[in-house]
Amino acid sequence: EHRCGLDPRYALRVPDAEPNGETRKQRVDRELNELLGELRIALPGVQMLFAFLLTVPFYARFETLTGSSRGVFFSTFTFTTIAAVFMIAPSSNHRISFRAQDKERLLLRANRFAIVGVAFLALAICGVMYFIAGMVLGKEWAPFAAGATAVLIALTWYLAPLVRMLGRRSEA
Repeated sequence: EHRCGLDPRYALRVPDAEPNGETRKQRVDRELNELLGELRIALPGVQMLFAFLLTVPFYARFETLTGSSRGVFFSTFTFTTIAAVFMIAPSSNHRISFRAQDKERLLLRANRFAIVGVAFLALAICGVMYFIAGMVLGKEWAPFAAGATAVLIALTWYLAPLVRMLGRRSEA
């Protein structure tokens, strides 16, 4: 027997006990710990990108950038900031709601925050590629470099897990 999770929009089905003997509470605890661990791995990359972008305006060459290049830079900086905010939010939410007996809802919210954060990180990485390729290779190559990066991210970060998930559903 399955019961729906707390958020029906996500049609989360959480059995009371898992086939491996794990209780529902143990499963939620494990999944939350896994998610927080994944974010601990991703966050240093976001922080490194953020730090790099913070230094760029202070280089002499920055003054020579055109308005469109400055726009790409600021958009990329904004995407990185938003990614950091959303990827740090699960840890902050976890600390604030410590012992609130609401881990399942926290897990669902943290998962959504992480997905949004990773999406903005993808935009930021494409923006950095556009910005750097434009400076190093010339403006005509920037869209190709950013586009190739976007395709690579789409294939590895999104399409591969979605294909796997859909394959699992069709097997069931």
